[in-house]
Amino acid sequence: MKPATLAEARRWGIDQLAATSPSAAIDTDCLLAAATDLDPVQLRAWPETPLDAAAWQRFRRSMARRRAGEPVAYLLGRRAFMDFELTITPAVLIPRPETEHLVEAALEQPTDRVLELGTGSGCIAIALARAWPDTRIDAVDRSRGALAVARGNADALGITSIRFLAGDWYGPVTTDRYGLIVSNPPYIADHEPEPDRDDARFEPRGALRAGADGLEALDTIIAAAPRHLRPGGTIWLEHGHRQAPAIRDRLAAQGFSGIESRFDLAGHERVTGGVLEHPA
Repeated sequence: MKPATLAEARRWGIDQLAATSPSAAIDTDCLLAAATDLDPVQLRAWPETPLDAAAWQRFRRSMARRRAGEPVAYLLGRRAFMDFELTITPAVLIPRPETEHLVEAALEQPTDRVLELGTGSGCIAIALARAWPDTRIDAVDRSRGALAVARGNADALGITSIRFLAGDWYGPVTTDRYGLIVSNPPYIADHEPEPDRDDARFEPRGALRAGADGLEALDTIIAAAPRHLRPGGTIWLEHGHRQAPAIRDRLAAQGFSGIESRFDLAGHERVTGGVLEHPA
């Protein structure tokens, strides 16, 4: 039976998701807003508004997909990051708050040339470009589907300073040197269960898993970084919450100094970086 009003539809939605989503009320508000072309504030302001049949069908379909575990970001096709919004598809990881810490660390030392490895949705490169409009940024990803999403996001935000390149890590920029290398690479070990749970089940495997110890991609990035940084260049990397000591050791072995790790909102060491005074 179709709920008569927005308030009734909202109560129905929360009940539907109560057993499967830890954010049932928020999810319901987002999906009901999308189905009715209203925003969540309007939903709360006018709860007695009648719900028409077409909106009800759209809401039911999206709720069924969410109940099956599909992420709200994929259902809506968008996600907020920093102070802007991105188009999001299953070709890319859903941007998370941890990655905002990575951007904040990178922004502490301005530079005129940046390399981002594994750009995905383009969230990091775009955030840096918005803060540093005169900086040239190369954003690399081996997934052409991800690059299409990233290019579309940059275009939608009027960003023209990013060069999107298809390839595996440093492959497309073999002779270039930068003032900053930044990356949120895969860092989950093949045996770890996280990618098979919750929203992560729907995200691209290649952007999550990184070998037996979860350090495969990070090792590749760190080992070649000295050949792609200028004197005094910096690197900032996002990693798993137990990987910071290993990342610090690897950076030190490659000649980085001033190495430090930053904490996420949960109190985990999530971002690590350093300075390379004497590149290879």
